[in-house]
Amino acid sequence: MIMVKALVQACLRLLWILTLAKCKIPDAHVTCLFSEDCVLPCNFKPSGNEIIRWYLHEVLLLSQSQQGGDQPPQDHRTRTYLIQDQLSRGIASLHLRQCGIKDRGRYRCLVNSTLGQQKSFVIMKVEAPIKMVTMEKSMNREIQCLSKDIFPAPRVQWSTLPPKDNLRPITHMGPNTEGLYSFQSTLRMFENTLTYICTVNSTYGSQSWRSSLQERGLIGEAGQELSIPCIAPQNLQNFSLTWTFSRTNDPTVILSYDSRTRRTSNLWVGRAGLKLDQVLMGDGSLFLHNPESREQTGTYTCTFTGFQSRHVVQTQVNIRSRSQLPVTEKMPKTTDQAERTGESHFQMLVIVVVVAVVVAAVITALLLYRKLRANQRQAGGTTVEDTEMQPTETIKTDDSPMDNCQLTEYHNNSYN
Repeated sequence: MIMVKALVQACLRLLWILTLAKCKIPDAHVTCLFSEDCVLPCNFKPSGNEIIRWYLHEVLLLSQSQQGGDQPPQDHRTRTYLIQDQLSRGIASLHLRQCGIKDRGRYRCLVNSTLGQQKSFVIMKVEAPIKMVTMEKSMNREIQCLSKDIFPAPRVQWSTLPPKDNLRPITHMGPNTEGLYSFQSTLRMFENTLTYICTVNSTYGSQSWRSSLQERGLIGEAGQELSIPCIAPQNLQNFSLTWTFSRTNDPTVILSYDSRTRRTSNLWVGRAGLKLDQVLMGDGSLFLHNPESREQTGTYTCTFTGFQSRHVVQTQVNIRSRSQLPVTEKMPKTTDQAERTGESHFQMLVIVVVVAVVVAAVITALLLYRKLRANQRQAGGTTVEDTEMQPTETIKTDDSPMDNCQLTEYHNNSYN
């Protein structure tokens, strides 16, 4: 009976080993964050007295057994460990402290026990995610898109609204001593009416950052409320809004707003403010109350910040006093209003030119008609006069003229 039981156990073990050999476990894929701890999974069927080893590219990282054994390199001994309480449950996951770029690769978990040899593989990736993408404008009318400490190297793309062709950015990208990438992409600006968009995508497809910049010009009148427009991109949720002001290179914060808490921090109370009911709809326009020409003239920057999104609008505002305004300029005009005014003037000019051409054509036709009538009358009068002025035609015959005697004789003969 004992021999039969031992034979059955041996057959079961052999069947288990053959099953493990035939059933190939697919590789697990794990993405670890740079400089953070990570866990590589490994499960096995526990039987007691296991010998557990972890390898990276056939280099021993960790060896765990009751009898001792091979010792891994010192660096890995301080950065890798197993949780002992989990071994009895068949969990031999490798815990790795402060992952680095060099930790990437294919790991092998090897478990030797009375049940035989069990092994599994883990493909480990390391990613340093994109934390922020900023845009800056240089003095020579160039826009720079910047970010740093990214791994692997990201993909950078430019676009505009409205769309414009022939964008030719220049992008410089390279790693630092830790292997993390930084980039600087520069694009030459066109018109101020365009919105410039820089999109940065991670290599693994886990992130897509979008940063945009728009420039405007605005003229205001001292003592009259002025609205500085700023509209958020579509579908922007859980955002923060910040307004800053600068006359030199050092901007000062005007106010800030958080859509999640709906709280506003206003450092220009009484001088500037928002309309909160409009901000929730994405309209973050700033209203200047009773602005002064010198104190409020400068650059106003509106920044919407959301999940992997940043939108900046820079408005150059010129507050002029009444004496500086032209006679015809009663209200401040934005750049869009000025463009619409120019279009209206052009349309009026076209209408005036068309009317002038029509009037000239009508006048010309009337003059030609009058001249034609005069010519017709003159032609009729000349025919009658010519007929009356012509001499009477003398009819000539071959007979010689009659004298009085002959005429008398002619009459007598005719009566006879």
